[in-house]
Amino acid sequence: MIAMKSCTIMNMVLAAMLSSAIAAPGRAGPGPLDLERKISLGRVTGRIDHMAIDLKRGRLFVAELGNNAVGVVDLASHRVLEQITGFDEPQGLAYDPMADRLYVANGGDGSVRIFSAELSPLGAVRLGEDADNIRVDGARILVGYGNGAIAVLQNGEKIADLPLAAHPESFQVDPVQGRLFVNEPKARRIAVIDSTTGRQLGSWRVPGLDANFPMAFDAAGHRLFVIYRNRPSLAVFDTTDGTLRGQAPTCGDADDIFFDGTRSRIYVSCGAGALVVVSAADDRLAEVARLPTGKGARTSLLVPELDRLFVAIPAAAGKLAEIWVYRPH
Repeated sequence: MIAMKSCTIMNMVLAAMLSSAIAAPGRAGPGPLDLERKISLGRVTGRIDHMAIDLKRGRLFVAELGNNAVGVVDLASHRVLEQITGFDEPQGLAYDPMADRLYVANGGDGSVRIFSAELSPLGAVRLGEDADNIRVDGARILVGYGNGAIAVLQNGEKIADLPLAAHPESFQVDPVQGRLFVNEPKARRIAVIDSTTGRQLGSWRVPGLDANFPMAFDAAGHRLFVIYRNRPSLAVFDTTDGTLRGQAPTCGDADDIFFDGTRSRIYVSCGAGALVVVSAADDRLAEVARLPTGKGARTSLLVPELDRLFVAIPAAAGKLAEIWVYRPH
């Protein structure tokens, strides 16, 4: 209880520091998001993939896939603390606050590399190929990889594989029901599997749509939000029975989507150069804002504890790569 209270206080202090140090470069007003700050990543070239947060120390980790590196951003001072190098196409990142470890999934060599809180290497787990999205599930670390599997890691070792029909993209954990929702774009479906055995419990799809990559889970509302890139669409499924509850067009080349439960909103970051805000108060999925970002700005991270949305902006046209920090209204 004391540790949890201490962590909550730290989060509040960090959020206050973020707010007090901000000189907003973007427009302020009645819109759903204010662009508070742009944090330079320095000379980061090529594609930027997913991000992770260490709330205890106020650090944002950025997968610099094109650089084969991971950037470490201090959110209090708004600067890059260091760059960890030597990766092979880093894609997925996860920070486990219980074990105080950083996990980095590499698409190039299929490894998951593990680091201490001091960012010292602790070892690696070789999975095979194309290690991608990572999720922390209690004491387990789940990693999508290969032609169709989610690896289960515990204490720095692989203890099981959950088999799939195709390579997994984004997946979400339903700890209450013991399920995983997994996007399998090459199989043109969303797989619902038992999170312990990997047994298939269901399979959902939307006729006429494919390339389902990012997804978000609204546990309280029993809703799963899925983005399809072909045709760019947002679909919402009822997680109790797989019923398609709603559908709406969205922006192109999306790679991240987050559900803001406080405001019943969805944030979609798209490589086409837009950040789309959608009202999800009901299943009509009404778009309320479309904010310009940058070409290839397809990854983002919503941190509810800080009430902030971070969007990765790749370098372009002589401009350095940046992290844009948004504050929801």
